Amino acid sequence: MIPITPTIALDDAEIEERFIRSSGPGGQNVNKVSTAVQLRFDVAGSPNLPGWVKHRLSVLAGSRLTGEGVLVLTAQSQRTQEANRREAVERLVALVQAACHRDKPRRPTRPTKGSQTRRMDGKTLRGAIKKGRQSKPSLD
Repeated sequence: MIPITPTIALDDAEIEERFIRSSGPGGQNVNKVSTAVQLRFDVAGSPNLPGWVKHRLSVLAGSRLTGEGVLVLTAQSQRTQEANRREAVERLVALVQAACHRDKPRRPTRPTKGSQTRRMDGKTLRGAIKKGRQSKPSLD
């Protein structure tokens, strides 16, 4: 089990890993060793995630989510399979934790009387400055 929050954990069996060849420049092993990992997690079919987390996760995942509701993460920045696997799982955990975070609802407030007065005083002062620029000098 992979702990996400104190109440939510993902089962290891829900995560499917495939090793693929990394893209980009490499050395002698670039065409021989499959070090990149492609992690697949079925968001829609996961029994361990509540519905609201699934919905938020699908929104946060964006283009990494397939049409069937499978989240696909690819990690290829490390040189070993194990390091790439660790990085992919960490990214999955971070994404699910972000989906578990609920924003506090905004309570609408009104400006105070003092702040309204200060705002209007500032506007009046600015208007007076501009008014002073409009008068044409007399030729007397």
